[in-house]
Formats: sequence, structure tokens, C-alpha cells
Amino acid sequence: MSSAFNEVERRFLTSGVRALGRIATVGRDGTPHVVPSGWTYNADLDTVDVTGRDVEQTKKYRDVQRTHRAAIVIDGVSERGSWSPWALEVSGPAEAIAGPPALIRIRPGRVRSWGLEGARLKAL
Repeated sequence: MSSAFNEVERRFLTSGVRALGRIATVGRDGTPHVVPSGWTYNADLDTVDVTGRDVEQTKKYRDVQRTHRAAIVIDGVSERGSWSPWALEVSGPAEAIAGPPALIRIRPGRVRSWGLEGARLKAL
């Protein structure tokens, strides 16, 4: 199966790094909504699955039910050497999936990343 993610991005997603993500959705009135969220990489489907406590009761879940779109940024700063930010941004079609456990599944339409090939991944 081909992946929307390049080799470095896949290595990051499967590395076990527990970095908090920030999911972005759009509210009914068009206002952006960004909140921290847990996530997992679903290698079988090549998706990022957004998780969390009672996710089906959240605004982000309702927004995705209505718009079928979302984005997530998973980011941080390298702990080695000088200040060195890294990030993975994934946006695209999304679905709100009833549980248990409920989750938001983002299919990558656009993927951008930076800094993943640096010291952060070498430290894993």
C-alpha cells in the first residue's frame, strides 16, 4: 500500500513519541476551533486518529460530523542542542466515528512536515 506520508514522517508516526496534537475544525459560524488532543497513527488505513476522553461529546467531534474536514499539527521542540522546532501537519477529509472508543479519523489530503529528520528522531 502506498502512503501519503514519506519515510521520515512514517518513522515519526510509528516511533512511539507521545507528543500532543492540536486539532483544528471549523464551527457552525465559520470560526476556527483549535484544541489539544491525543492521536494515534493507523498504519492499516494510513490515517491519523484523534482520540481523547469523551471525544464524542466535544465540539471538535460535532464540527467534523457537520463539515467532514479537519487538520492536526503534532509538534514540539528538540531537547538536544539549540532550539529546534519540529512538526507534522495533516489536513483533509475527516469522519467522526462512534465508539467505543469514539474518534475522529483524518485522511491525509495535505501533509507538511519540518524538522523530523533532525536530532529529535535520532534521539528515539
